[in-house]
Amino acid sequence: MTPEFSREITLDTIGTTARAVHIEADVEERRKLSARFGWIAIERLDADVRLVTRAGGIDASGRLRASLDQKCVATGDPVPAAVDTDFAVRFVDLAHVSAGDDEVELADGDLDVIEFSGGAVDIGEAVAQTLALSVNPFPRVADADARLRAAGVLGEGESGGAFAGLKSLLKP
Repeated sequence: MTPEFSREITLDTIGTTARAVHIEADVEERRKLSARFGWIAIERLDADVRLVTRAGGIDASGRLRASLDQKCVATGDPVPAAVDTDFAVRFVDLAHVSAGDDEVELADGDLDVIEFSGGAVDIGEAVAQTLALSVNPFPRVADADARLRAAGVLGEGESGGAFAGLKSLLKP
């Protein structure tokens, strides 16, 4: 299956000197990515990427820019988000990964690893995954707590409900 935002770069065009690439998602790609990630809309998604061959793989680094609307986890209202971040990933050929290496521990300075096979790496999918990891996983509108309280939803530590009186029956 082809990812929603695929930008394959063939390995024979990447050398030991960095290759610069600019990618930008079109309207349809942004719509499909929004659906995939459960967001309302992505208004902008682009990245400037530098690719270079290093021993055992391809290193990609660059800057990602996006603007999007997520759903508030409490109210469902739109929550605007802007992303402008540097990123770095390492593409590793599946043919060079040993069968016993199912799990890899990364140190703080290590790059995120994306496996690939064949003669190309997909920098568009890497950018899409980086975007998904760069936004707030639990977005909330500013007045979400007040609106929930007004609707009768209790916060953490507040007593209420059918079993609220049972706590007093517990003996220390």
